[in-house]
Amino acid sequence: MSDEDAQREERQQLALAAEAGIHRLAVPTPFRVGRINAYLIEDSPLTLIDSGPNSAKALDELEQALAARGHAVEDIELLVVSHQHIDHFGLASILARRSGAEVAALDALAPYLSRYGEQADADDSFAEGIMLRHGIPPEVVTALRAVSAGFRAWGSAVEVTRPLADGSELRLRDRTLKVLHRPGHSPSDTVFYDESRSILLAADHLIKHISSNPLLARPLGAEPDYTGPRPQALVTYIASLAQTRAMELSLVLPGHGPPIVDHAALIDERMRLHRRRAEKIRRLVEAQPRTAHEIAHELWGNVAVTQAYLTLSEVLGHVDLLLAEGSVVERENDGVVRFGPA
Repeated sequence: MSDEDAQREERQQLALAAEAGIHRLAVPTPFRVGRINAYLIEDSPLTLIDSGPNSAKALDELEQALAARGHAVEDIELLVVSHQHIDHFGLASILARRSGAEVAALDALAPYLSRYGEQADADDSFAEGIMLRHGIPPEVVTALRAVSAGFRAWGSAVEVTRPLADGSELRLRDRTLKVLHRPGHSPSDTVFYDESRSILLAADHLIKHISSNPLLARPLGAEPDYTGPRPQALVTYIASLAQTRAMELSLVLPGHGPPIVDHAALIDERMRLHRRRAEKIRRLVEAQPRTAHEIAHELWGNVAVTQAYLTLSEVLGHVDLLLAEGSVVERENDGVVRFGPA
């Protein structure tokens, strides 16, 4: 498909969403992933799903996008947070303060959002332990902690006034959105299903142009000094994808990039991708036991320091698939884990 055809198709799909009263507001971020898709639902209450990061540029462009629809920040009555990543909730506190809107999010996510600074510190400590255990050099770990601390200001604590239970319903005047917890990309990923229109507001659970990275994260509600079993983010994510694949959907509205019309085919493609990557890792560790960091280096070479934890999460997710099927084993020596053939 040519770029022109792809753009035409995207406009048609966004027009279908607009007919249903759902409007994409693409908000800039400073991150490699690019713009985040916030969604304005013109209903009662006037609802905004996600906000963008805590930056003047994001706020300015969000205000312009709202004005183009005839609204102002002060008109927002319900603000919904899809998950715990700062590009999706960073502006929530400012928007809620200016508008007086209710803030809704998964009930298990609410304590995280209200104590964002403390929780981010705990996340960084958790990530540091994971990185050192899996072979990332201490100087790189130190650099990554500094990078993470620098990113911290793109988020901001916000009080959730309307906690949402998994499986509950968010009722608006003209529609009902089913709240579905779909962890994997993050522990708190939440999607919102308009069953009557077969539309899914999917945030980062499913993205058309890139595979959502199942980022290794401290479990929701875990103590700040959590040292329990390593979460199996990719295993969890694949189970969540299987649930979404089984749904009857005409349109998926993601947190980044264009809409999705054939979610089952896209999910099948992602499943094959994960299988291929797992097999490639299996062959690498059969040839020679390696740390997850060494595997990442074999797969992608010298990645930027800012991407080191992302690639480590990617490797460990696929190793977890191999561990589950018994084709590789994990051995620890002096606090560092290597993976080798079973």
